[in-house]
Amino acid sequence: MRRIRSELKAGGEIAGIEFGDPIKPYAAIWLHATGFNAMTYQSLLAPLGLRARVAALDMRGHGRSTLPARPGGLASWARFRDDIIEWLDKEAPQGVVLGGHSMGGCVALLVAGKRPDLVKGLVLADPVILSRRIYFWNHVLPLVSSLISRNHMAKRARKRKPVFKSFRDALESYTGRGAFSTWREPFLADYLLDGIERVDSGSADDAEQTWRLLCEPKWEAAVFAAQRNRPWGAMRKVKKKRIPISVLRPNSDSVISGKVRAKLIQLNPNMVMKQVRGTSHFLPMEAPYEVRDQLSAFIARLVEGFTVEEDGPVVRSLYARRRRVS
Repeated sequence: MRRIRSELKAGGEIAGIEFGDPIKPYAAIWLHATGFNAMTYQSLLAPLGLRARVAALDMRGHGRSTLPARPGGLASWARFRDDIIEWLDKEAPQGVVLGGHSMGGCVALLVAGKRPDLVKGLVLADPVILSRRIYFWNHVLPLVSSLISRNHMAKRARKRKPVFKSFRDALESYTGRGAFSTWREPFLADYLLDGIERVDSGSADDAEQTWRLLCEPKWEAAVFAAQRNRPWGAMRKVKKKRIPISVLRPNSDSVISGKVRAKLIQLNPNMVMKQVRGTSHFLPMEAPYEVRDQLSAFIARLVEGFTVEEDGPVVRSLYARRRRVS
């Protein structure tokens, strides 16, 4: 794994991590969910580095990125979309397989809608796509945004504990609790590596330390509340440009409602909508192999030029003495 940084016009750097041969062009880029960071998904992406150059990015206000993140006036995720477009124009103008989780999935879709030339395919893990009616009223009556800002996710974000006494204190505070209760190892520890930072000036072995969330609760809450997005228009552009798209949807607690799922399939019949059993909205942390396999398949077909037959089935070791073809 290598850390990467790139200066953007906004007056800061977008940070990230990458795997694979640095001489090769990027094959795939991954975008994280609200409040998380690129490092969270490193164990999911690392095996792909054995065959291609892949990266995950810290979006504005998250992880190690230093782009300005002022909560006031954040109405949509267009800033994230434009940051990613600027980065792709600079670092991967040839186009990539673009993937993402939750907010990251929606941002990936928005990028494809505005700059389809930069996106060869989309792999989205439970992307935030709400009903068209919600977006309509948020654009027609901006005051509705004040109601959206009161949603339970924004409320919970505002109440998040921002300071910890140590890295271990943060790890113990989250382990087995709330949204983190279903996560496989090492996702939680990886999230905290770039999710918190020591801010006191003491020595490494001081008993009293101060660690703080890198994604400020006010910023996280503002991101949750900023729902004046246009994913449906982006989806129409993706269909028109025939960009391959695969959506992985959990079988519980999905942000994509049943009605939205049906309308998405109706809008884009060529889209693959796969339900992953035994998962929640945190699907990448619960079934990382499902996401990895889909990214691998898209890299094989859309970047490396293999046919489905040439790529073949995925063989994965699930038990010490047992193997099966998935």
